[in-house]
Amino acid sequence: MNHQEFNFDGLVGPNHNYAGLSFGNVASTGNANSPSNPQQAALQGLQKMRKLMALGIPQGVLAPQQRPHVQALRSLGFSGSDDNVLTTAQQQAPAIFNACVSASSMWTANAATVSPSADTADAKVHFSPANLINKFHRSLEHPFTESLLRRVFPSEQHFSHHHALPMSDHFGDEGAANHTRFCNRYGEAGVEFFVYGKAAFDSRQPQPQKYPARQTLEASQAIARRHGLAPSQTVFAQQNPAAIDAGVFHNDVISVGNGNALFYHELAFADEAKTLADLQQAFDPFGTLDFIKVATAQVPLQDAISSYLFNTQLISVGDHMALVAPTECEQTDSVHRYLSDLVTHSSSIQQVEYIDVKQSMRNGGGPACLRLRVVLSEQEQAAVNQACIMDEAKITALEGWVKEHYRDRVDVADLADTAFIQECHTALDELSRLLQLGSIYPFQQS
Repeated sequence: MNHQEFNFDGLVGPNHNYAGLSFGNVASTGNANSPSNPQQAALQGLQKMRKLMALGIPQGVLAPQQRPHVQALRSLGFSGSDDNVLTTAQQQAPAIFNACVSASSMWTANAATVSPSADTADAKVHFSPANLINKFHRSLEHPFTESLLRRVFPSEQHFSHHHALPMSDHFGDEGAANHTRFCNRYGEAGVEFFVYGKAAFDSRQPQPQKYPARQTLEASQAIARRHGLAPSQTVFAQQNPAAIDAGVFHNDVISVGNGNALFYHELAFADEAKTLADLQQAFDPFGTLDFIKVATAQVPLQDAISSYLFNTQLISVGDHMALVAPTECEQTDSVHRYLSDLVTHSSSIQQVEYIDVKQSMRNGGGPACLRLRVVLSEQEQAAVNQACIMDEAKITALEGWVKEHYRDRVDVADLADTAFIQECHTALDELSRLLQLGSIYPFQQS
């Protein structure tokens, strides 16, 4: 049976903006309130999809969420018409208003954790939407995420959908940004690797002091249980607290895995030796893992963070692997030198492809943030909403849709403007028809 790993990319929404809400994400806070270019952001994302398709990686697309989140503002005491709610909130509580217009759902690596049917006890693909409890603006996302995933992956025979974990810091879950999977072939059983920032019920473990640890051990363990993963093929490891305090807010900012390879910075894990030993022990039935370590002497941690060296997409291309890296990696001297040398010496990674996703980078997310990895068999592929599976014609159609509906500049003042919001609703209404999602948006249901 043929299995493929699909990248389901989040489509950047028409309200793409820089609110600077993510404490601990240096790029996000550094560009707060700057003018954004939603049209360019969406087109860059679509061009990335086209690039991955050309490299042989099948692509899907996930629709953006509706913003402003008027329901959240109403729950916080703002009342009257939608226009009154938005105007009053922007005037009286601008920080709360900014949270409710956030564009953060574009980063679908945080949308959910996915386990393929080869790993799960019931042989179904499991989806757990992330509660993203650490940030108010992100905690608003999971109800729509669950609804969207159910419409994109509707078959109860092939797919199992879970609710988000309890909305408590003890079960803080940031999705696939802290999860990866190792295997020899996508259709075979593999090892699922969960990286957490803190153990919420064990204060003896070291924790970061400056920035929050967003993923808890307890959340990762709960997802492994509900997905029916074999304990012998599941590994939990703590992220280095010092790296979190340096700005590594998710594990995918400091390591990335694919197939039988882990590409990581030497400061990635609290206990590097134990982490690698645990991974290899779990992978022993399948073979040997290729650990590709980047030393601080080769790439300083701050260069790795600013360039998003590890927020690259590590993909299988024929008989080797390739890194799909943001152009910032090419423009950062230490990183560019390292990658130029890597492709001539690594047995696994033999190719680097640079792409421009500057609009996402300025908002705090690189190429890997924009995609959710879903391994599917032929039968499972056929059970997916086919309107959300991309080909050249569909990407071209979406590019035309973006150019018709998206502005090339959005300022903070625009986000409560009635005309702008109506533009966004018109765009999303048409998109829901293009992707055959039905009336999924709140404005369509009111």
